[in-house]
Amino acid sequence: MKNPKKVSRREWFKTGALVAGAMALNPMELWSHSVENAIGNNNAFVFSNSYEGFNEFTPPKFPDLSTLKARLLWNENPYGPSPKAAEAFKNAVVEGNHYSWNSLSKLVAKIAKNEGVNTNQIMMGPGSSDLLEKTAMVYFKNGGNVVCGDPCYMSLIQVAKASGGNWKPVKLTKDFQHDLDAMEAAIDKDTKLVYITNPNNPTATLTDTKKLYDFCERVSEKVPIFIDEAYIELSEGGLKNSMAPLVAKGKNIFVARTFSKIYGMAGLRIGYMLGNETSLDKINEITRGGMGITGPSIAAANASLDDTEFISDCKVKIGKAKKTTYELLKAKNIPYQPSQTNFILFPIPMEGDAFLEKIYEHKVAVRTFKFWDQHWCRVSMGTEEEMKHFATAVDTILV
Repeated sequence: MKNPKKVSRREWFKTGALVAGAMALNPMELWSHSVENAIGNNNAFVFSNSYEGFNEFTPPKFPDLSTLKARLLWNENPYGPSPKAAEAFKNAVVEGNHYSWNSLSKLVAKIAKNEGVNTNQIMMGPGSSDLLEKTAMVYFKNGGNVVCGDPCYMSLIQVAKASGGNWKPVKLTKDFQHDLDAMEAAIDKDTKLVYITNPNNPTATLTDTKKLYDFCERVSEKVPIFIDEAYIELSEGGLKNSMAPLVAKGKNIFVARTFSKIYGMAGLRIGYMLGNETSLDKINEITRGGMGITGPSIAAANASLDDTEFISDCKVKIGKAKKTTYELLKAKNIPYQPSQTNFILFPIPMEGDAFLEKIYEHKVAVRTFKFWDQHWCRVSMGTEEEMKHFATAVDTILV
C-alpha cells in the first residue's frame, strides 16, 4: 500500500514552483509530472489535502499513451479538432515566421461579438487553465482565501495556496450542485475570490442557472467571482447557462472558456477569459496572455467558432456514449449523476488505487478520487470503440 502522505505548506510551494515553471506545458504534461513525483515518492495520492477532503489517487505507473486501448482520463474530445480547424491550422503554418497579433485581434473581435462584450473585456491565453492560474497568482500574492466548492477543479486552488493563500472549501449539495448560500456565508474579510466551476469537475454537474446568476450578480458586489466554464457548451442548454452576460453588465466577474473540450483542441492550447477591464488589467501586469498562443492555433480557433455543425455532431456522439455508460452502470446497480459534461463520475466499491491498477491492466486509463468518505471513478467519454473497451474492463473488475 502506498503512503497516503499529506501535502505540507512547503510542498504546496514546491508545487507552485512547478506550476510557475511549467506554464508553457499543457495540463496533461503538468499532471504527468505530478504523477511521476507521486510514484517516485510512493505516495498514494497525486494531490492530497490537509483535511479529509478531495484527493486524487496515484496511477500504478504513468501510462504509455501509445499502448492504450481507451484514453479516458483527460476529458478530451476524441472527435476533434474540426476538419475546418485542422485545415486552417495547416494553412497558417507557412506564416509561422510572423507574429500573429493581427489574426489574434480578429479572433478577439469575433469572440467579443459572440459574447456581447467589448474587446477590452477579453484576455486570451494558452488554454483556460493558464488564465485561471495567473489570476490566482495575482489575487493571492499577499495572502487571503478563496471560497469554492468541494470537490472542484483544483488548478486555481493549488496555485492560490502556492502563492500564499488559503482554501475555504464548501461542500456541494447532495445532488452535487454548489451550495450557494453556504458559499456566501463563508465569505469573510480575507476572501479575495469566489471560484465556481460550472459545470463542475469532477462531478459533471450543473448548478441551477438562475440561482447562480442571482448569486453572482449580488455577491460580486462584495468580492470578485471566477466562473470556470470549460464544459459549458456540453451542458443541456449550452451557452444559455453561461454567466457571460454579467460581464457585459459590468459586474466584477471572470468567465473562463477553452477550446480544449467541445472544440477538440486540447493540444493546440488556446482559451480566453472575460472580465471587467480593471480586473483584467491586474492580470495583465504579470502576463501577455496572447503571446503564448501560436498563429496556427489562432487560425484553428477562428475556424472552429464557425463550424457549428461539427460542434453539434460531437455533442450528439458524446451524448450517445454517456447513454451507453449510464446503461452499464445501471446494470451493475451503481448510482450516478447525469452528466452535463463529456465525463461521468460514479462511486466504486473498492479502493481507488486498486481500481486503477486493475483497469490499467486492460489498457484503459481513467482517474480515481476519494472524497466524502467514498472512492470514485471519473471516466471521459471516448469513441464507440474506446467505450466498449471500458465496458469490458468494468464488467471484469466490478463483477
